[in-house]
Amino acid sequence: MSPLRLRYQTIEFDSVDIHIRTLRDRQQFLDTDGIAEKLGISSAAWPLFCIVWDSGEVLAHFMFDYAIEGKRILEVGCGIALTSLLLNHRHADITATDHHPEAQGFLEENVRLNKGDEIPFVRTGWNDANSGLGEFDLIIGSDLLYEREHIELLAGFIDQHAKPVCEVIIVDPGRGNHAGFSKKMVSLGYVHSQSRPVNVDYLAQPFKGQILRYQS
Repeated sequence: MSPLRLRYQTIEFDSVDIHIRTLRDRQQFLDTDGIAEKLGISSAAWPLFCIVWDSGEVLAHFMFDYAIEGKRILEVGCGIALTSLLLNHRHADITATDHHPEAQGFLEENVRLNKGDEIPFVRTGWNDANSGLGEFDLIIGSDLLYEREHIELLAGFIDQHAKPVCEVIIVDPGRGNHAGFSKKMVSLGYVHSQSRPVNVDYLAQPFKGQILRYQS
């Protein structure tokens, strides 16, 4: 099996540089022990966690100057964890989680590249009975609603880990499932609002998605 091909890049946030190691492209695959396969991650989906997506950049830019003092923050489905790395640079109380078995290794290497403090990481699925994560003041994520079945799973996972007063911020690129997700979140007692990002000049293409916000 061919070794993974990697890419090193720097993403700029005003005067802040975040250095990341990612997969070179979506053609990469290495599941030697079949761990990802056992978790239900196909070879086509395997590399998706480790690429910088537009939604992830939008979330990171949105959190660049967001009020974080005193908040315990969780990034759900962190993937390459660009936002967690940025928040770690800001000395936020950030915890990252993802279902992919390789996400933690890439996160640890990227923390090292940025000379940051260790970011707590928990590998868990949204339907796991008890992840041990606890509760958070702010829960964030990007491009999470791939399938309709994710609506119930994600809403339940978020509600399980939200403090009685909690804000949720999810950047969705417009896959068509956000309306159903918002309806579910409202049924759980959250107040919903959404908006388009103000400035996306850092992206190569126009961004058609939304920033979804929920408040308990």
